[in-house]
Amino acid sequence: MQNLRLPVRTILLMLDPAKSTCPISPIEWYNLCKPHCRKSMSTDSSVVALAKHAVNAQKLSLNKDTTERASMILLDALAVGIAGSNATYADAVHRAAPAWGMGGPCRVLGRGDGFPAQTAAFINGYQIHGQEFDCVHEGAVVHPMAGILATALAEVEQRSGGTDNTGTAGRHFIKSICAAVDIAIAVGLSSTQGLWFFRPATASAFGAAAMAAQLRSFTLEQTIQAFGHVYSQMCGTMQAHTEGTAVLPMQIGFNARNAVIAADLVEAGISAPEDVIDGPYGYLQLFEPEGNIAPLIDALADTRRITELSYKPYPTGRATHGGLDAIQALQKQHGFSAREVASVTLSAPPLIPRLVNRPFSSEMAPNTARLSMQYTGAVALLRGTVGLFDFSTDSLHDAEIAELANRITVTDDGTTDPNALQPQQITIALTNGEQVSDTIVEVYGSPAKPMDEAAHLAKIKHCCEFAGLTDETTSSLIENGLQLDRRLDIGRWLSDAWRADTR
Repeated sequence: MQNLRLPVRTILLMLDPAKSTCPISPIEWYNLCKPHCRKSMSTDSSVVALAKHAVNAQKLSLNKDTTERASMILLDALAVGIAGSNATYADAVHRAAPAWGMGGPCRVLGRGDGFPAQTAAFINGYQIHGQEFDCVHEGAVVHPMAGILATALAEVEQRSGGTDNTGTAGRHFIKSICAAVDIAIAVGLSSTQGLWFFRPATASAFGAAAMAAQLRSFTLEQTIQAFGHVYSQMCGTMQAHTEGTAVLPMQIGFNARNAVIAADLVEAGISAPEDVIDGPYGYLQLFEPEGNIAPLIDALADTRRITELSYKPYPTGRATHGGLDAIQALQKQHGFSAREVASVTLSAPPLIPRLVNRPFSSEMAPNTARLSMQYTGAVALLRGTVGLFDFSTDSLHDAEIAELANRITVTDDGTTDPNALQPQQITIALTNGEQVSDTIVEVYGSPAKPMDEAAHLAKIKHCCEFAGLTDETTSSLIENGLQLDRRLDIGRWLSDAWRADTR
């Protein structure tokens, strides 16, 4: 029993396979074998270790490079959320949200307004992830910043009453964000199988709860309870991704909202389950069966996962980025135009075709087009890059894009790692009979192939332009964001983020 690894439900069926039933209940089984399980709810359990990391966040030692990277990632996430205020379904979300409560102190990126904390967390979480432009941890397949930052903004605004005097110093905020990201990525990396539930939402929920707990100065016991409450509300499946529906990014928003509610329930004294990582119905049994978090717990003390995040240079699914970068590199190297392309074939690990092999149709919605290698590849060939303005109605009905998209194919290369994004091989056949190809080992925007500062700032300006912010507001947002660790209060930085200059 010492190395019990099978999901409890599987073991129960093994006890009486003929009837597919078990002579004892799952709880009786759990109580029987709890002393022998890989982890019991004790001082060294996974959830306790995660909670300790959150409680001790301000003791983290961040070097200059980590601090600067965290500041840029926060600026990136904030700008992406501001751009999300003008996303395809943003108006619809804002029409629905007042039914859940209005007049609260918490504002929305790029819109202002005033909502209760839970609603603001949902909207901001949606806006940050709504255009597939937020940072991602490729190994974990988790977008941690959307849920964590949305929760943080709601908590800060609730505490300040919606004023710019937040009482939170920049360095304190950065350390809290770093600890929350560590937790979300540890949970995400614990997976040993492909995506089943929508991991960007489920793993990030633990980071979001950790963020709320830190900003409310929760004790260790309260933080454990916050994890229990957020787990009890956890949601997000891959069905929304498979169908390419508008609710996909909202699943991150739901869990940001749930993190705020979790903290409220803790403060109300309502008890929650505690063994929510390793328990019989815990995360590693239900959401990520066969997951192994032990080595990731051990790494919490010394590894800042925020330095491992990849920036997204294009507002599209990360699985398209290797192909998009290679298309642009080959065009630059060989000088061919889109009209000279006979076909494009991208051969990649199975996760790539699973996520972005979506033949283009003029009826495709913008959120689905972002997840289509065919559409985004055609745009890159014709326009030299892919930006926020490339998902307009006019672009989606552009006959030249549609015709070119039909020449792009994505194939499975047979890689056995279910979470691998590379290596990838792209081959472009030209109408003159020539072929050009490239192998993608590292994807642009990753720590191994980073964007430079000029590219970062261009992205942030692009986001602010898309949202309609003035150049003055954009410059102020960037200046304060790059100096965030030196700010005695983050409120001045955030004041630019709430602006709705053209609304």
